[in-house]
Amino acid sequence: MSITTSNYGADAVGLICGFRFGEEGQGVLVNAAEALDWLSSNQEQAAPGFVWLHFNLAHTAAEKWMRENVRLSDQFYEALRDGSRSTRVELDDDMLVAVVNDVHYDFAFEPSDISTLWLSAGPRLVVSARLQPLRSIDRLRDAVKRGASLKSSVELLVHLMHDQGDVLVSIVRGTTARVDGIEDTLLAGRLERKRADLGTLRRLLVRLQRLLAPEPAALFRLLNKPPHWIVESDLQELRQSTEEFNVALSDMATLQERIKLLQEEIAGRVAEANNRSLFVLTIVTVLALPINIIAGLLGMNVGGIPLADHPHGFWIVVGLIACITAVAASLAFRKPRD
Repeated sequence: MSITTSNYGADAVGLICGFRFGEEGQGVLVNAAEALDWLSSNQEQAAPGFVWLHFNLAHTAAEKWMRENVRLSDQFYEALRDGSRSTRVELDDDMLVAVVNDVHYDFAFEPSDISTLWLSAGPRLVVSARLQPLRSIDRLRDAVKRGASLKSSVELLVHLMHDQGDVLVSIVRGTTARVDGIEDTLLAGRLERKRADLGTLRRLLVRLQRLLAPEPAALFRLLNKPPHWIVESDLQELRQSTEEFNVALSDMATLQERIKLLQEEIAGRVAEANNRSLFVLTIVTVLALPINIIAGLLGMNVGGIPLADHPHGFWIVVGLIACITAVAASLAFRKPRD
């Protein structure tokens, strides 16, 4: 009986996929050994193209292979261990180091369904690594398999940011559809559990905005002092993708305000319903107060109770209670003056 070993969707070194891009920008599937051969053979020659390697960090051999076989920035390895997960693109040792937060492939509108992608980009090599399957990087991989043309490593990073922006837009659309349903339910007067749903959606949007918003300082430094191997067209595309991403984040902030207004509306309606219930309870207590007081006085087992021997004493007491109750009701229901 043979025993198979699971590699968590990757090969023996943790490589999920590898592509070699030529002068035309078309990606060709390569394994880790073929990628190293191409990098070593083209190290002296200035042949066009680059290699993209995508790793699964859940595989224990992935980081070890990267440290032993490819030259990456020290900041890239520090980012793998860093507790800060804010989205940023920085320049270190003439290489771009990007920390990109993305949603899981099976995203279910939960705040926990967000993970991080680490990326190191140079003129000849791009290395990306993640712990969980992510939507944006999978969209990029599928686009390369379908024949997307990527002529430089920065163009690959720009394509990734475009894909992340598309994923973010789809999340905003899905969240908007959910908020529309909750708003329709609110207008119909059926609250049910929608208050909790709104709170979950708002926490999700806040977390997405906090993690996905790029750090402006790092991006500003990169755009003003880019490395020499980035051409102006790629720099312009990077700037444009950042602006589109900021537009999506602005739409997310607007949606947060809408959710906040809905929460305030629901809280106001709940408070109004509670006030109405308290008012009814107060009125009932006020109207029952005279009969309780008189019944308590007449029920004392002492001598000298009035009307005890009167033939119409009961009806006299009932009339007295009715009069007092009417006076209390008129005072309770009287509209307050401005």
